[in-house]
Amino acid sequence: MLAVLTLIFVFLIAFSGVPLFTVMAIGAILGFIFISQVDIAIIVQEAYRLASAPSLMAIPLFTLAGYILAESKAPQRLLRFTNAWVGWLPGGIPLVVLLATAVFTSLTGASGVTIVALGSLLLPILQKSGYSEKYSIGIITSTGSIGLLFPPSLPIILYGVISQTAVNELFIAGVFPGITIIIIFFIYSFFVTIFSKTARVQKFELKEALSATVQAIFEVPLPLFILFGIYTGVFTASEAATITAVWVIIVEVFIYRDIKLKDFPRIAKESMLLVGAIFAILSMAMGFTNFLIDQQVPQKLFEIVRQYITSKETFFIILNLFLLIVGILMDIFSAIVVVVPLIAPVALKYGIDPVHLGIVFLTNLEIGYLTPPVGLNLFISSFRFGKPVTFLYKVSLPFLGLMLLSLIIITYVPDLSLRLVRGVMEGEISGVEKGKEVVVKIPEIQFEQKVVSGRGFKIYIPLQDMTKPSRYTVIFETNGKGPVVKEVQVKRGRVVKVDVGF
Repeated sequence: MLAVLTLIFVFLIAFSGVPLFTVMAIGAILGFIFISQVDIAIIVQEAYRLASAPSLMAIPLFTLAGYILAESKAPQRLLRFTNAWVGWLPGGIPLVVLLATAVFTSLTGASGVTIVALGSLLLPILQKSGYSEKYSIGIITSTGSIGLLFPPSLPIILYGVISQTAVNELFIAGVFPGITIIIIFFIYSFFVTIFSKTARVQKFELKEALSATVQAIFEVPLPLFILFGIYTGVFTASEAATITAVWVIIVEVFIYRDIKLKDFPRIAKESMLLVGAIFAILSMAMGFTNFLIDQQVPQKLFEIVRQYITSKETFFIILNLFLLIVGILMDIFSAIVVVVPLIAPVALKYGIDPVHLGIVFLTNLEIGYLTPPVGLNLFISSFRFGKPVTFLYKVSLPFLGLMLLSLIIITYVPDLSLRLVRGVMEGEISGVEKGKEVVVKIPEIQFEQKVVSGRGFKIYIPLQDMTKPSRYTVIFETNGKGPVVKEVQVKRGRVVKVDVGF
């Protein structure tokens, strides 16, 4: 009970405006001294353990690369490239906005930076092509956060560190959901263009396309290179961060010369201020998380939730509503640090894959940037375009609806998130009463999930090595029957058929 009261107290002071690392430190210290009666030196030990996490190295390196790109003329080159190649399509100019903001946000890790850096470039292009001011400002504001699902997004890395989920898998898992959001936005923009009386479609000019490609040849392939390297197992997220940082420095400082050598220390200092803030929060958060685990708070929370929520589908509905509220009230980094240690263990009990949970979590927080009354992107756009925030509420509503539609699809079509990072086992169960629960266990990886007899099942199996096939012993059990043992070999993205008869 005291642990729950401590948790409530921490939430209250977190929403009161106290710096988050202070909130985490207070919660951990109070918990360990008065409840667990454990030496608070464990907080320092947790901070040291965090510092030794391999994935953590990626945060300062990707942050530095993002700050350098934001200071350079990379946004202009990226915009010219996308405009030349896709701007001629019906709805092509909005697609330019979608692609440019997605790539730039993924590289910088901040949707607000994208709106500020690209807003003044994108708005004239949209209006020159005949799109209304309301639509133009609405789509720029709404697409600022789409790139958070694409590598090398900082929130993905942070989520992976806090939840102890493989960052490489999260990077790959976010690609299809991110593309899904872009496609939904593009379909809407296509119809806006078709039915608009003023929107115009520009002509494709091969000479301009080739010229834009040559100009941006050192920057455009970077996100694809990162994704390809991680997907094929050539390098890890940390190694990708090192390559990215070195490459961006060489390109922007020595090839394009957008960044002067004398400016580099200032940019590095600004980027490390953000990194320092993240690390301060993280180190205290790990101590507080350790206290929550010591007091079995996630388990107790699950016992409470289980009384009212019996299915994974219902849990997802409640979870999404909760995360939408969190996304409105907290920034994405704070929300990851505070909420993930609580919901991740509970979601696991409902058979939700940690990678799928991560993508759903981040999609919710993307929507929080856009949700009235206090969505951060609404205020940044209000400042950037000199419009009242109530104007932003109105123009962003259609796009908020599109984001919610995307969230529903990403939540209930787990294939989008898991097909590229999991092996798939599917089949049917016979010989037991229809509707009866059957427990599926894989001892080698401590995997357990429940399926229902009488209908086909589909299970996404974690792999010991994403680049190689894995062989597992799968055990099927149900009350009064079993076990039935099957030997299966699974490979990433491949489906294995397994029919089980009791």
